[in-house]
Amino acid sequence: MVEKMMKSIEEKYGNPFQEWVDIVKSSGLEKHGEMMKLLKSEYGFTHGFANLVVHKARESHTGPPKTSDLIDAQYGKGKEGLRLIYNALVKEIMKFGKDVELAPKKTYVSLRRTKQFGLIQPSTKTRLDIGINNKGKDTTDRLEASGSFNAMVSHRVRITDTNQVDTELIKWLKEAYEKA
Repeated sequence: MVEKMMKSIEEKYGNPFQEWVDIVKSSGLEKHGEMMKLLKSEYGFTHGFANLVVHKARESHTGPPKTSDLIDAQYGKGKEGLRLIYNALVKEIMKFGKDVELAPKKTYVSLRRTKQFGLIQPSTKTRLDIGINNKGKDTTDRLEASGSFNAMVSHRVRITDTNQVDTELIKWLKEAYEKA
């Protein structure tokens, strides 16, 4: 997957992978976040591609952890049953457009376009929390304010079954995607 991403960078951003690494190295920036910001704001990189270039430039490791390893870890230790719900959600979210990016983190998967529009987090052994970034959207019994759940999103939906991956939830996520 990393090799594929490295090849895609040239197609997507016009320069070979190593040239982007050299640009970051010669920038004089030292912090990971600063380097990420440079690639994203100055060159239009998405989060995942910028992260790969920065890791290589800093030579902190050979690239980001494998996506599958991060997701496998999230759905281990008694949370395996939630993987079906995650898969159903991702299947629907990927229909939004070719620019949907899944960016797995240690405890959740960020849903991104030009910016984060949502997230999927296995919060307990029986529940996924779906974060949705749609500021100004009225809450309902099901679409609640995110509160202390995650500051990166404005709303949260708690789901425990694949049946809850319904048109209402997908509509809320699609609205957030369209604003991203």
